[in-house]
Amino acid sequence: MGNVVLVTGGSRGIGAATALAAAAEGWKVAVNYAARRDAADEVVHAIESRGGQAIAVQADVADEQQVLAMYEEVDRFGTLGALVNNAGVVDVAARVDEMSVARLRRMFDINVLGSIVCAREAVRRMSTKHGGAGGSIVNVSSAAARLGAAGQYVDYASAKGAIDVFTMGLAKEVAGEGIRVNAVRPGLIETDIHASGGIPDRVERLKHQVPMQRGGTAEEVAHAIVWLLSPQASYTTMSLLDVSGGR
Repeated sequence: MGNVVLVTGGSRGIGAATALAAAAEGWKVAVNYAARRDAADEVVHAIESRGGQAIAVQADVADEQQVLAMYEEVDRFGTLGALVNNAGVVDVAARVDEMSVARLRRMFDINVLGSIVCAREAVRRMSTKHGGAGGSIVNVSSAAARLGAAGQYVDYASAKGAIDVFTMGLAKEVAGEGIRVNAVRPGLIETDIHASGGIPDRVERLKHQVPMQRGGTAEEVAHAIVWLLSPQASYTTMSLLDVSGGR
């Protein structure tokens, strides 16, 4: 298996925490970012300062040509052994009857099509059918896929529902080719994605709904992702792992 993990949306939040946790386990990390080169460089510097190897790679995952160019950079860095499909967006809280087609297109282009195209390119490199040595893909879904996110993000929840089904289908498709495919479904996690949805205090506001009575941390999700990437999870594929405090 290759020694490089590509983490999309790796410059902040769960992606950044995953990049750091993967590096601590010996992975060379390609930190993808869409626009914030400075934030990606900070993650790379943090990894290098701890003795690890990392590069920042730009791509908007909704743009196929940018994804292909990103993978060319990753190929020069080393042999791909894992992909973490973490890049994703929410929009401002709204009801379905208030949503524009432009909003819906952005939601599915980034969260669904972007993940599928990134996985396609990973399979082309890792599958034994294509001469690869196997590998692992972890898709970042959301507890919203189970809950529906009514009145806030039904479009986001629907996109993550698509990610769950994609995870199951792809896992079966490549299980005999040395690739494991799983998803994590974070619940209420303390990252800045809530601010982009216009609800920066969302975790504080909703934590009473969580049986554990608190929000989770990006690091708690990252450890689950890195476990799924690891040899310790060698018989785990097609799993949807909830990291949601029981919510």
